[in-house]
Amino acid sequence: MSNERFDSVWDAIEDTPEEAANMKLRSALMLALKEHIARAGLSQSQAAKLFGVTQPRISDLMRGKINLFGLDSLVNMAAAAGLYVEMRMREAA
Repeated sequence: MSNERFDSVWDAIEDTPEEAANMKLRSALMLALKEHIARAGLSQSQAAKLFGVTQPRISDLMRGKINLFGLDSLVNMAAAAGLYVEMRMREAA
């Protein structure tokens, strides 16, 4: 067994750095949306209306079904919720 270290779980489980980067962004957006729903005290139905999606879609979000969400849809939901989405890039280590 190897004692290899990774910066994130995504780096460890994804096949390529590109896939890991995509998953990191998607998970960060999902977490931010879940936190926004909790902070605002929204029901899933209220969040669905605000985000412009269905209630089952919010259920998938709340249950962490990351494989069902692409970056575009998550950014659109965040913008619809009035959240500011910012992306920063830096050189890879």
